[in-house]
Amino acid sequence: MTTLKTKVAIIGAGSAGMRAYREVTKTTDDVLLIEDGPYGTTCARVGCMPSKLLIAAAEAAHAGSHTSPMGVTYDAPKIDGAAVMQRVQSERDRFVGFVEETVEGWPEQHRIRARATFETDTVLSLSDGRRVEAEAIIIATGSRSNILPFFENFGDRLIINDDVFSWDTLPGSVAVFGAGVIGLELGQALHRLGVRVSLFGRDNLVGPLSDPEVLAEANRLFTEEFDFHPHTDVQNHRRTDNGVAVDLVTEAGTQTLEYDYALIATGRRPNVDKLGLDNTTLDLDPRGVPIFDVQTGQCGTAPIFIAGDVNNIIPLLHEAADEGMTAGHNATHFPEIRRFVKSAPISVVFSDPQIMMVGETHRALTERDADFVTGAVDWSDQGRARVMGVNKGLLRVYGDRITGRFLGAEMIGPRAEHLAHLLAWSLQSRLTVSEMLERPFYHPVIEEGLRTALRILNANMQMGAMPPPRCIDCGPGA
Repeated sequence: MTTLKTKVAIIGAGSAGMRAYREVTKTTDDVLLIEDGPYGTTCARVGCMPSKLLIAAAEAAHAGSHTSPMGVTYDAPKIDGAAVMQRVQSERDRFVGFVEETVEGWPEQHRIRARATFETDTVLSLSDGRRVEAEAIIIATGSRSNILPFFENFGDRLIINDDVFSWDTLPGSVAVFGAGVIGLELGQALHRLGVRVSLFGRDNLVGPLSDPEVLAEANRLFTEEFDFHPHTDVQNHRRTDNGVAVDLVTEAGTQTLEYDYALIATGRRPNVDKLGLDNTTLDLDPRGVPIFDVQTGQCGTAPIFIAGDVNNIIPLLHEAADEGMTAGHNATHFPEIRRFVKSAPISVVFSDPQIMMVGETHRALTERDADFVTGAVDWSDQGRARVMGVNKGLLRVYGDRITGRFLGAEMIGPRAEHLAHLLAWSLQSRLTVSEMLERPFYHPVIEEGLRTALRILNANMQMGAMPPPRCIDCGPGA
């Protein structure tokens, strides 16, 4: 049996693994990047980028639907499903190609195409019969769709988001299970592209939202637009001759619904079950994920580090990249370990209206019994939003009653992706709400709605009125 020796072995060549590789190679060329699947990140291949391409097509199809109050009307859009999917796949392949070119451009002796499993904390067994002995190992194996057993009854008409992006054309109908980020984005996009869609959720949840008022507004908006069931009892999942069928149980009785496909979007699970972690000294959580330090990426006291979606915390590309950097640095310099500050939490759902969350959520603040107050703006009356005909949604911002510091926000409404960045930067800069209000707000812009919410928050914290412009020539106390 051939044994390869290396300073750092990285399992997985996705966003986290690639970033870890770059960090390791700043210090040493003694590294092995092990991947048993195709190169190309989840984001580029089946996640962020192809989904946004589908959403872009949906937005184009939907663009004229809200313009009649402005005196502008359009005929119903003609949607060429084959052309939609051709562009999705063409552009997706372009993004994936960039990733593949990057990885394949790295030295061949650094890359191994095989499956790796742990024999010990520092020894890996490869599916090609070889072994790897490493001074430190990074786990960056990502995640995959979580399919509950009863969904298997849908047979070959069960699909996940990966499958959507391989369609040659758009189907006639799809039942979507799960109102998280993936289910909401794809379900709404397919609806706007002319597919008959039913979205089945649980517990009235929408995406990652936790603020009861924002959540209620989101439920209202999406239920008004398409066949969204925020809390349902769906039984008897089954394959039929022409597709799939389910029984929807309501107070009015049981209704049988049929669709071409069942899209399962009920969360993701970390890829840890085939790593042989039982052969290590690591302590594992109930899902089999190693217990680790979020600021170092280190698993226990072992020379094993974890990064990206596999750690089962925040499955976002920028988080995976940051964690890959941390894991790469500490694996290279082990046993010297450094703690790295995490970026301000930020998440966006590219639905319409968009959803965003920044900092501590309403649920997190409530659970830790924080002394916080809120400010809010209803987008229905916000000036620029009304001008553009996108005046839907609600923004709620949270602040510390004692210190006046901004703590977080949840929102459904227009241009949420941009407001999220302003708030995340403010949070990471540790600004108080008063200091945020000292920053400029142009007129007329969506951001003025944010200012309204911050003014209300500032008043509710009893921090006084909005501060006046600072006087350059005034003396102390003037």
